[in-house]
Amino acid sequence: MRKILLAAAALTTVAVAAPAMAQDSYPADTAATTDAPATTTTGAPDGTGAFGFEPYVAVMGGWEGFDRNPGHGIPSTPIGGSKLQGGTVTGIVGANVPLGPVFVGAEGEVTKGVDGAIDWGYGAAGRFGFRAGESGLFYGKVGYRWVNFDRYGPNSPDFHAVTYGVGAEVGPKDIGLGGLTGNSGVRLRFEVSTFGDAKSFRPQAGLVAHF
Repeated sequence: MRKILLAAAALTTVAVAAPAMAQDSYPADTAATTDAPATTTTGAPDGTGAFGFEPYVAVMGGWEGFDRNPGHGIPSTPIGGSKLQGGTVTGIVGANVPLGPVFVGAEGEVTKGVDGAIDWGYGAAGRFGFRAGESGLFYGKVGYRWVNFDRYGPNSPDFHAVTYGVGAEVGPKDIGLGGLTGNSGVRLRFEVSTFGDAKSFRPQAGLVAHF
């Protein structure tokens, strides 16, 4: 009798576990034809679709220093004088267009100097790159930027040039913080850019909120 009861219990356990095991073993491309929940493997960062439109805003802090040499739209700094440099805070508004494993986009920025010689800056740029991990992005950017300086007084002219940069964004799941923000779309962003023909150096870091 005990053997019969054990056999019945074993059969019951297998009957209950089999559907769950089968559900876990469904290939991603057949999930849509079964009762198992579909799994998106080509979605955009933070749970959006493979193709779409993803607006965002960002706040970044950093530093920028301009070289002392003439010929790049900024007057040269006399030897012995203080360099045109200082801390900055930048606000950004932009949008990404996910295209499968890659993306393109555009953004505009406004920068305020918080110390040193830089007063205001503003510009726009295009971005292009690819996705990595759950919500990561690696990108390059090309744009045009204007900047003026406290050193030249309240009527400082706007100096302008083409800008180039590279950067990365990483979401909470990619840095081991899964579950803290879920799919809220908050990422860390790191970027390095230059003004003109590599005549400045601007590292920045901040937070990006995607919608």
